[in-house]
Amino acid sequence: MNEHLNWFTLLLNKLFGHAVLAVMAAVKIAPRDPANPIPNFVAASILVCLLAVVFFLWLKPRISADRPGATQQVMELLLTNSMSVGIRDLLDENVGQEGREYLPMVGAISIFILFANAISLVPIFLSPTGHPSVPLACAILTFAYYNWLGLKHHGPIGYAKHFAGPVWWLSWLIFPVEIISHTARLLSLTVRLWANIFASELIYVIFLGLFMTPALVIGRTHPALGLILGIFPAVFPVAFMALHLFVAVVQAFVFTILPALYIGMATSDEH
Repeated sequence: MNEHLNWFTLLLNKLFGHAVLAVMAAVKIAPRDPANPIPNFVAASILVCLLAVVFFLWLKPRISADRPGATQQVMELLLTNSMSVGIRDLLDENVGQEGREYLPMVGAISIFILFANAISLVPIFLSPTGHPSVPLACAILTFAYYNWLGLKHHGPIGYAKHFAGPVWWLSWLIFPVEIISHTARLLSLTVRLWANIFASELIYVIFLGLFMTPALVIGRTHPALGLILGIFPAVFPVAFMALHLFVAVVQAFVFTILPALYIGMATSDEH
């Protein structure tokens, strides 16, 4: 069964569908829907990136040290704030001052996830992070990045010692356990983000249906009463949108603090 495609996905398929089909055929991947090989979650991810680029290009010339605007102040709160939960704050706390050199990578993933989580507040779109492929891609990038930093900082042998534990004669036991533990981070990062966003959107749809059904059924025989009951599906989505925005921010925070923690552990000189 093919998913319902929004207008942006249809536009991308019209413009680039043939090229995507050619690439998929070259790598021996069969599309689920040959007529529209680009699914909603891929289109939504592209849209999030485009919106982020446009937004920051718009914001850049408006940045001022003397008279910061409201948008600039909000974005600065994402970097550092009085609660020490900004991206730079978390890197400083878990990595140290040298952690600021990792800000572009960690910040880019964090802001992408925040925007991707929140895009479903626009009714015609679903969050791309509600599909497991997108959280998995973010988890793979994070996993590869912090391990690369560990290898770069310590060298292959020095970084391997992090997995061997402090007692050399137990290293044969600790090493495979640590490898499994680190690999499991891919699963935990993916499932945590995907499950929360998927559940948030599912709850919204379920409750909206529960409120709309009585209004539609009763409205057929008693239009006035149906109109009154229609107030609930018109008002309650606001509460669920606020809840979804809260979940979106929390999950973006989690996907910031965990990479910061992993980087700090990978680059630490303590064994």
